[in-house]
Amino acid sequence: MPIESLLEEADRILNSANAKGVTLRFVGGVAVGIRCPSASNPPLSRRYVDIDVIGHRKESAKISQLFKELGYSPRERFNAFQVTRLIFNDLENARRVDVFLDVFEMCHKFNFKNRIDLEPKTLPIADLLSTKLQIVEINEKDMKDIMAMLLDHDLATEDVPDKINASYMAKLCAEDWGVYKTLTMNLAKVPEFAGRVGLDEEPKKRVLEQAQNLSKAIEDAPKGMSWKMRAAVGERKKWYELPEADKEVVHSSVGDAK
Repeated sequence: MPIESLLEEADRILNSANAKGVTLRFVGGVAVGIRCPSASNPPLSRRYVDIDVIGHRKESAKISQLFKELGYSPRERFNAFQVTRLIFNDLENARRVDVFLDVFEMCHKFNFKNRIDLEPKTLPIADLLSTKLQIVEINEKDMKDIMAMLLDHDLATEDVPDKINASYMAKLCAEDWGVYKTLTMNLAKVPEFAGRVGLDEEPKKRVLEQAQNLSKAIEDAPKGMSWKMRAAVGERKKWYELPEADKEVVHSSVGDAK
């Protein structure tokens, strides 16, 4: 049955997946907790509520079987109509697991199919950072995760374990003006939030420099004509989606009722 401690439960899920040959990687806050030492201590520590993972769509049946064996109750109606996402409820601890299948889609859409197998426990830091920076209505807990990643991981120009591939993130932004808009908008908010949460001077300086350097890499990346045409339209046309509010954890026998 699921363990009360989310980080311990994450270990149990990953170990079981590996033993059964199922590919799963963590995303979201738990992934940040796994990869960032600073996320374990104030002022960047926070309470984790749910578990988010990503796997391959071709393994969706094996993933569903795995979570059933681990003691989770599938959200049957939701799962039956999805091709890129599954939800499983932990009824004992009143929480849930979101499973993204190849594609991560919230305010913006990212195809991580070719990124899932790059590292053993989570998506690469650049991808984790992108999934946090893509949140349009961003809040303090997500900004804490962003600052933890910027504090604990150097920027790089290629995929290197424990580093942020700034060139890859710049490419994501150069391919989609909407992604560029939201990511740079949130990077510009880092100084405000760094002051709000009370980062000490040295960590704050480090975080601000990292955010500034990442922003520069994004701005400097060459942009194509379609990007420039969309940029000319700007905010007059909506460039993001707002995810529907999450439903509460319920027993699968009552479907998706709140």
